[in-house]
Amino acid sequence: MSFEQVSVIDLIRFGASRFGEAGLSFGHSYDNALDEATQLVLHALHMPHDLSPVYGAARVTADEKAGVLSLFERRINERVPAAYLAGEAWFAGLSFKSDPRALVPRSPIAELIESGFEPWLGGREVHRVLDLCTGSGCIAIATAHYHPDWQVLGADINDDALALARENRARLHADNVELCKSDLFKDLQGEVFDLIVTNPPYVTHAETDALPPEYAHEPELGLRAGDDGLDLALKILRDAPDHLSEHGMLICEVGEAERALVELLPELPLAWVEFKVGQMGIFVAERADLVEHRARIGALADAR
Repeated sequence: MSFEQVSVIDLIRFGASRFGEAGLSFGHSYDNALDEATQLVLHALHMPHDLSPVYGAARVTADEKAGVLSLFERRINERVPAAYLAGEAWFAGLSFKSDPRALVPRSPIAELIESGFEPWLGGREVHRVLDLCTGSGCIAIATAHYHPDWQVLGADINDDALALARENRARLHADNVELCKSDLFKDLQGEVFDLIVTNPPYVTHAETDALPPEYAHEPELGLRAGDDGLDLALKILRDAPDHLSEHGMLICEVGEAERALVELLPELPLAWVEFKVGQMGIFVAERADLVEHRARIGALADAR
């Protein structure tokens, strides 16, 4: 077996340089060229994602080099997100299978999951949790992983996404997760939860049309949400009280649509979560507040 005069770190550096030169867009699990190049190199070499830097100087074989460069070319020429090329995305410290059946896991809700949803839960008891618009199942499965005594239901309208979620449930042995098909709450009649967590589509029509090519590989169903990005969020706010226990809580991600939501419902007391990197368009709402403002929320949602 002959080795090239090229090391692991050489390939990572080369890939990052090529990605930068090509003007790629990042935002699918990793947000920079160096991390994406690292992911692809380690994947091609069948090495763990947390490989010790001591192996950076290790040389690669000709076949290994060719495999890495092939992935680089696909990333550049086809603009496929690195997570899809590697078939893996990390979320809340867990490895999820990732492919075009669902969005690449990347929500800051991961930070909330790892913190046990505190201080927002305030120590209240949680028995049942709903992850609405579950996609790959990452939020439902990660929540169940860190809280094995909770029963978690993941719901989605898309059969392909649910198939991927089932594979991830098996991958991570999440026995306290159930998955079902539902168009938002329509097929969840009678179901009540102590906590509802949702990362629904919230990208406006204009923003969706202008997204970089990488996003074209993801299902548009998981992105597009009307002129202001709130078509689904308003329906969730309207219907959530029927599925929350008396002291239940809703956590919802709306991203850049935060401003539009605040302008539509300035009277609704929403707590906007501050993450390690700042505010990221995720709010916490109490059931009692949603009930109090239900008439106005319903009117806005019904008009969509």
